[in-house]
Amino acid sequence: MSQHAQQPAAGSPILQPTPRRIPFEFPDDLSPQWKPDDPEFSAMVNGASLVMPFLEPFLIRTMREALPQVSDAAVADSGRAFNTQEQHHYQAHRRFNELLKRSRYPELAEIEADMTASYARLAKRSLRTRMAYTAGFEAMTLGVTRWLVDYRQLLFGGADTRVASFILWHFVEESEHKCVAHDVYHALYGSGLSSYLARVIGVLHGSLDVMWYSMRGYRAILKHDSLWYRLSSRLRLARRLGGFVRHVSPYLLRAMLPGHDPRQEPNPKWVDDWLAGHAAAPDDGVPLLDTRHPDLPVPFAQGLARSPVTMPA
Repeated sequence: MSQHAQQPAAGSPILQPTPRRIPFEFPDDLSPQWKPDDPEFSAMVNGASLVMPFLEPFLIRTMREALPQVSDAAVADSGRAFNTQEQHHYQAHRRFNELLKRSRYPELAEIEADMTASYARLAKRSLRTRMAYTAGFEAMTLGVTRWLVDYRQLLFGGADTRVASFILWHFVEESEHKCVAHDVYHALYGSGLSSYLARVIGVLHGSLDVMWYSMRGYRAILKHDSLWYRLSSRLRLARRLGGFVRHVSPYLLRAMLPGHDPRQEPNPKWVDDWLAGHAAAPDDGVPLLDTRHPDLPVPFAQGLARSPVTMPA
């Protein structure tokens, strides 16, 4: 632990995430092109999903190794809740990814093998490097959440509700635990110059690494679907990637500033409404969005959707 290690700034609330194990199901009748009029966006999301069962277990192992060195009980508790949320995320993504490979894209297994090797190499780096990577990736998710939520009508309108609801649940919880990796990193390493520089490298490393493997995933998907070499498809993809970059870049730039604190990044109101709605709703249903509604409101106005689902073993 750095001699400059510190707790979050005085007066900063330690936000405690709430793990939610929601039993999303991905049956064989679910099309991998779950947004029929936007196969490029479907491919982008599917490519990002491919990364999660490799990234998030790495984040969990890194956090688990760091927590015994954290003296603040509230920070440590938030780290354990973070790990439980991430566990639920990657388990759901793994089920979804198995559908993708089984139904249409077996070639994605090659990318998965490369990620297995990549995260095994990363696991050998120092704990500070791995915690900086963790905090860096989490900084990127805030921009992704803002994009997905603010443009949810465009991006998810008319989509299969099972996938739209699953993806937006994931990013709601990314906003909820936005401070955790930052707080643990600062509790261990403080804000001295070397820790700051390592954190900046982590922002770039964590975000660009995930973007790279996501890109490999959506490129393989679009090639399989004979869209990669079509000019019209490339233009649609460029438009979606442009929206991603415009929303994510400012968050990454702010995350690299000295003194940055994710608490300075307000949640979208829709995210806070989702969290409040779920807290007041019965806990045995699946929160399915009405993707035909022009506003795509949070799925709690009339209670949770009652789906005949079973909890996975």
